[in-house]
Order: sequence, then structure tokens, then C-alpha cells
Amino acid sequence: MIRLENVALRYGRGPEILQSVNLHIRPGSFHFLTGPSGAGKTSLLRLLFMSMHPTTGIIYVFGQNATRISPGKRAQLRRRVGIVFQDFRLLDHLTTWENVALPLRVIGKRISDYKEDVTDLLQWVGLGDRMYSFPSILSGGEKQRAAIARAVIGKPELLLADEPTGNVDPQMARRLLRLFIELNRLGTSVIIATHDYELMKQFNTPRLELQDGKLQIADKLR
Repeated sequence: MIRLENVALRYGRGPEILQSVNLHIRPGSFHFLTGPSGAGKTSLLRLLFMSMHPTTGIIYVFGQNATRISPGKRAQLRRRVGIVFQDFRLLDHLTTWENVALPLRVIGKRISDYKEDVTDLLQWVGLGDRMYSFPSILSGGEKQRAAIARAVIGKPELLLADEPTGNVDPQMARRLLRLFIELNRLGTSVIIATHDYELMKQFNTPRLELQDGKLQIADKLR
């Protein structure tokens, strides 16, 4: 599904954020991505989402060399990926419901085919009373849940989540983790960047750990 070969990344003339990263993400896998602040977790997720290019190395996404494909083809591949950004990136002129439904609308689905699914998902993440509110009046935690709902509504083949539980309480964090686990059970590969060790303990899987620009597989938490 995803393969990185000797990938390195630097911004401008600064030091390398990522160094000689090799990674193979298999279909149906589940990984937590950890590491100290500034280790490059967000940068790695952006590379996987094809929103930036590595300085050196090759990234294959769904069998395609992401560094060589056309912008149009890259956009098509992104439709197979769900992503949760730290800054939410909700569209201010759309309601919560419209933001969550947007990925399905973009691929041309009829509203009658997904209306109930969007409504049910928003109720499940605790936004039933905010469906028709605009992002400007949502709290940080509500925006976070809306962004997660938008990322998973289309049942993507790959889900990338950058600190998806950072703005919610522990009970909601556990609820959202169950959503990610269920999505994974249905076949989605999941990568969650997080500092929340209590969250990671609830789904004990080998971690991807970034340290000093290097990526390694860390032991399971005990």
C-alpha cells in the first residue's frame, strides 16, 4: 500500500527532519506514530498524504511513484486517503454536516445515498446538536470530532490522523479510538500520530517511533 525508500526531508537549508526513512505500510495494518515534539511526525504524515515531496528518496502510494505522477493523478490517489489535521481545516462557509459530507460529495455520490450515514456518524461522535452549526461557533474539541468524522465517512483505504484526540476528554478519546479500530477491522490501514500513551495502551500494537530523524519499530507498550 505505502512504501518509503531512503526518504529524507529538510526545509530549506535547515537540518534534515527525516533521514533515510524506510517504511512499508501493509493493507489492513494499524500503527501509532510516536516521538518527541519536532521529531517530524506531522511532516511524515504530509509525505504519506502526498501534500509535499521528500528531499531525496522515493514514496510509493498504492503502487504509484508519488514523486513522479501528475497533479491530477495525485489528487485521485488522495481520495483514497482520509486525513485528520491538527488544525482541523474545516471550511468556514459549510455547516458541520456539509463539512463531513464533503468527501462523498466530491466523488459524485448522491445526497440520498449518504444522508443517513453522515447524520448517524455525527450523532455517534457527539455532534448531533451541532450538525447545522458553522465551524466558527464550534469548540476546539467539536472541530476535532468533525474533522475525524469527515476523514472516516468515506471508509478510506488509508487513514492518517495527527493527534486526533488532543482536544477531547479521555472518555471521548476512547470512543474515537473504537471508531478507528472498527475502521481498521473493515480493512482500512490506520496511522495515528500521538503522544497519548494511555490511548496507545488500549490497542497494543508495535509503534512507529521517530527519534533524531530516524524511524524505527518500537516495542509494544506494557
